[in-house]
Amino acid sequence: MPTVNLSHPVDLLIRQALVFDGSLSEPHIKDVAVHQGRIVALEDAFQGQAKQTIAAKGLALMPGIIDSHTHFDAQITWDSYVRPSPAMGVTTAVIGNCGFTIAPCRPQDRELTMRNLTQVEGMSLDVLKQGIDWSFETFPEYMAMLKQKGSAVNIAAYVGHSSVRTWVMGEQANKRQATPEEIDAMAVLVREAMAAGAVGFASSTSPAHNGEGGFPMPSRLASDEEMMQLTMAMGSFGRGVYMVTKGGQMPMSFLQSLSQKSGRPVMVAALLHNSTNPQAVFNDMAAIAQANAQGIPLIAQVSCCPLTMDFTFASAYPVEGLVSWRPAMGLSHAALKACLADTAFRQSVKDELAQTATFRLFNNEWDKVHVVQTTLPEHQAYEQKSVAELAHALHQDPLDVALDLALKEDLQTVFTAQLLNSDTEAVGRLLNDPHSLVSLSDAGAHLTFFNDAGFGLHLLGHWARDLGLMSMTQAVHKLTQQPAQVLGLKDRGLLRVGYAADLLLFDPQTIGRGPKQRVFDLPGGASRLNTAAFGVQGVWVNGQMVANQHGLILEGELSGELLTEFV
Repeated sequence: MPTVNLSHPVDLLIRQALVFDGSLSEPHIKDVAVHQGRIVALEDAFQGQAKQTIAAKGLALMPGIIDSHTHFDAQITWDSYVRPSPAMGVTTAVIGNCGFTIAPCRPQDRELTMRNLTQVEGMSLDVLKQGIDWSFETFPEYMAMLKQKGSAVNIAAYVGHSSVRTWVMGEQANKRQATPEEIDAMAVLVREAMAAGAVGFASSTSPAHNGEGGFPMPSRLASDEEMMQLTMAMGSFGRGVYMVTKGGQMPMSFLQSLSQKSGRPVMVAALLHNSTNPQAVFNDMAAIAQANAQGIPLIAQVSCCPLTMDFTFASAYPVEGLVSWRPAMGLSHAALKACLADTAFRQSVKDELAQTATFRLFNNEWDKVHVVQTTLPEHQAYEQKSVAELAHALHQDPLDVALDLALKEDLQTVFTAQLLNSDTEAVGRLLNDPHSLVSLSDAGAHLTFFNDAGFGLHLLGHWARDLGLMSMTQAVHKLTQQPAQVLGLKDRGLLRVGYAADLLLFDPQTIGRGPKQRVFDLPGGASRLNTAAFGVQGVWVNGQMVANQHGLILEGELSGELLTEFV
């Protein structure tokens, strides 16, 4: 920590803020002094001088938000500001979730990696081709590149299972199980990544995660033995988190065994509430609670946002996890239209949707699917109406109505679907669970479909202030100290003397996120969804302001650190 000489001014003094320090302690009015990127005083009335003083009476100060579930792996290579997260109060972002990384990657596998991301994470292939800086192959080289480029926020990176599998198995990675020799080769890569400072090892077994041509993402082909060996390779360093987006076929008992044998925490995503099978997520939460009671650290990634997604049937992510949708996966435009028009295909989809599932994105709730934008004048009257409403008026099945409309408009009709997490009482239970981590922003992915990068502002404003389903103190803790502890972040997540000055100054009366809007700032001028930040007065990363009430500050040095040491 820098030595403080009160005869010389500190860099920044925030006076008389209501300080939520990240712990579960009650807030107090304090002066907070910052020097050389660290908090050097937290006092009732600081007596020293400051180069910059902010009068914060009526405002609240908290540690910066830690976003533990982002997909900035590609974007950060062309956008060191990782838009829009800094303006949303995020000061630390964890990349590589679900194992959908771009490192390690051999030159001959770059095209496949990008095409997989186009499918599984709703990313534009043109944007990826124009934007990604491929000046790396191995994971250590990728980390070295990130350190050289710098970033506006602190970054921690998982090594990704699908990338590790592709490096070892090439085009076979998403088609078969690995041999013992291939598993050994993957374990070497995981250990190499951990030595280079990875925060852990991330994977996915979710049936919703498909790559190019409808093939499963590589990690979904992994045997239990492969999962075990790679998690143990991570754990051999005595640190790291195993993060997995769990499919229904992956039992909690197996995740407990991974934690026990590796000696490391297991972070389970994505535990979202399904209104058509409301008890399923609470069964998982009960299993997680039981594991923790036995000293086995499991934690659930949950969301404070309803999972709402824009889509077209040219890339219908909400239904791509259905087994019956597989014949449509990977088809070109004309062939896809022929498939969607096929009566037998439609009937198989209807039959599957009629069945109750443990977990899937879309659950036949057509009243929660709305037409957003049509292309033909004769269909404008359909906009803002639900597919269920249209189906009732037309006396047709809702799937037929949606597909017929899409086909008439050359698959350009834009729909929006509220998929999961729409029950306020149920989501409140998940958020308040002691073994849940508020997360799942997916920032950096699904750029044209949805934007939950402001999840932390939504937790503070909607859930804490407006609904009162948790205190502001609890909400701050969920966004700061708790993820810092789970991830093993050093000197972050709390406002303490000696800790990094990652700060969010906000108005507790107005904090929140605004409506989504489309901006055109991706490579090639491509669009993404953005959202405004309400009530944010200032965001500092390691003592440097990166955003204010007007948004992102695009000047000054990039103050974020690449985090490679964990406790």
